[in-house]
Amino acid sequence: MKNIVSLTVFAFLLFCSFTTFDRKDVKIRTVVIDAGHGGKDTGCNGASAREKEVALKVALKLGELIEENVPDVKVIFTRKDDRFVELIDRAGIANKNHADLFISIHCNSGPSNAFGTETYTMGLHKSSSNLAVATRENSVILQEDDYEKNYNGFNPKSPQSHILFSLYQSAYIDNSLRFAQKVEREFKTKVGRSSRGVKQAGFLVLWKSAMPSTLIEIGFLTNPTEEKYLNDKSNQSYIASGIYRAFKDYKQELEAMN
Repeated sequence: MKNIVSLTVFAFLLFCSFTTFDRKDVKIRTVVIDAGHGGKDTGCNGASAREKEVALKVALKLGELIEENVPDVKVIFTRKDDRFVELIDRAGIANKNHADLFISIHCNSGPSNAFGTETYTMGLHKSSSNLAVATRENSVILQEDDYEKNYNGFNPKSPQSHILFSLYQSAYIDNSLRFAQKVEREFKTKVGRSSRGVKQAGFLVLWKSAMPSTLIEIGFLTNPTEEKYLNDKSNQSYIASGIYRAFKDYKQELEAMN
């Protein structure tokens, strides 16, 4: 509890210190693309598809599109193959490389009739379903060594922990939401996906990243129809293309404000 209280105070100070920083001219030079899960952590599974594999294919395609069409942006991946990367290290890669945007790609899990896309930013849970998604994605830290030390006593099963940790991204919430909204609009209007909207929840991988960040749930592997769609190479390209167009629009809009 002492650690969590200290973190709450630190989050407030962090927010205060970054509010003036955000007034600088913005240039999108580096993007970090994170394929969720990997290695011993398979993520959620469908009848045959595994989250770690689908997320990686979409992430690699997204990076390829940015590299080919926006050459002034450096693309960095948290993983390019099937390996386990701790959540703290995923954000650490983004921080070390001074990324201007962090994009984490995942597949969702739920009832067999649940379908559609969701894009999350760090923030307070607006519903129990948002908390459930964050709790599932955060539970991977239980597979990490020294997770209590690395995450300052964070308990992935505690709603209170999720709420307090969500304060960390306050300085970047506007641009995180800006990008998230563009992603969901592309999914709905161009890719032809059913959008469940932009949501907020306490994701550890977003909390540790010191830049605008989003976690994109591209669909439900637990829905047989969506699993078939998500496991198709062409559809994976369509999804990556939607995220790419959102990124390009986000970059142009932000830099036009300078």
